Amino acid sequence: MARPVIPNAVPFLGGNEWAYVKECLDTGWVSSAGQFVDRFEREVAAIVGVPHAIATVNGSAALHVALRAAGVGPGDAVLLPTLTFIATAGAVTHAGAHPVFLDSEAVSWGLDVACVEEFLRRECERRDGRVVDRATGRRVAAVVAVHLYGHPCDLDPLLELCRRWSLPLIEDSAEALGAVYHDRPVGCDGLAGCLSFNGNKIITTGGGGMVLTRDAALAARVRSLTTQARREPLEWIHDEVGFNYRLTNIQAALGVAQLEQLESFLARKRETAAHYQAALGRLEGMEVFREAAWARSSYWMPAVLLDARRCPDVRALIRDLNADGVQVRPVWHPLHRQPPFRDTRVGPIRVADRLWDRGVLLPCSVGITAGERQTVIDALTARLA
Repeated sequence: MARPVIPNAVPFLGGNEWAYVKECLDTGWVSSAGQFVDRFEREVAAIVGVPHAIATVNGSAALHVALRAAGVGPGDAVLLPTLTFIATAGAVTHAGAHPVFLDSEAVSWGLDVACVEEFLRRECERRDGRVVDRATGRRVAAVVAVHLYGHPCDLDPLLELCRRWSLPLIEDSAEALGAVYHDRPVGCDGLAGCLSFNGNKIITTGGGGMVLTRDAALAARVRSLTTQARREPLEWIHDEVGFNYRLTNIQAALGVAQLEQLESFLARKRETAAHYQAALGRLEGMEVFREAAWARSSYWMPAVLLDARRCPDVRALIRDLNADGVQVRPVWHPLHRQPPFRDTRVGPIRVADRLWDRGVLLPCSVGITAGERQTVIDALTARLA
């Protein structure tokens, strides 16, 4: 399949990836044990500022075991934003629980704490030490916040709300490695944070994910669940039915090499976002996403919102630009509109639907050149003329 002239987001492999992977092949340490797995976990933990990091086979697995370790189980309910990739809700479903979709707020595009508070106050009650959704009788077991497209959601009010209601907060930081909230790296404030290292993320291990936490007991539970819950190294005795969710040493070797370039990757992402902001930010009928004063975004994917008068059909524009060799993307399709979740509990949705209807994500590979950025700008403005 031919790659678009300017792809949306592809990995940049310009460091020690070849050398580290070759070391795995030369030594035979290619599976889910080896020095690169341990090193990758230590180095990510140090960057985010947590004592515990457990590597997983992908970000979806990280979310799944984080929810399980946080006590989410069959029949529970979990509050999360409708505007996110389906893996966020998929992890809830795989845990046997039911997602409840809530709206985004317009500044960060993340979960709106006012909507969470309204749902808890109007729809829920405390019953025998639990928070229960009166309409369904389900226990509300957790809240999942998503740092969408690399920008932190407004965490402090959400953390305070979760403390008042005694609910664990899980941070889906899949798109936000390197992002900062009020001088704090994202992924370290909730009970657990989850990263993804898919091929288009800030850094990549091909696949891969990670659970981050300050809680030693939760870390031990996650590590057990990801390694088939095997009790001790000699006997094949398992405490429960776990999962084969560990990252391989080869993938971790890629990750270590990528981490060595993280700061330059983030700088390039921010440079690309700034270029788009300068060129597109003053155009009539176009709103360029900008980071909040309290945040430092990783700018995983820069975005623009197009006024209906300037662009009546955003999907047609996206198709035309892709046909021109400029791979733009729509904003995530809200999950309450997705076929698997048609009967799912959902709060009032206003902002998320507008972002989905009007949003366009622009090419942002680490290796994108200044000339390619200009081509994107020229192609977009020409189609809107």
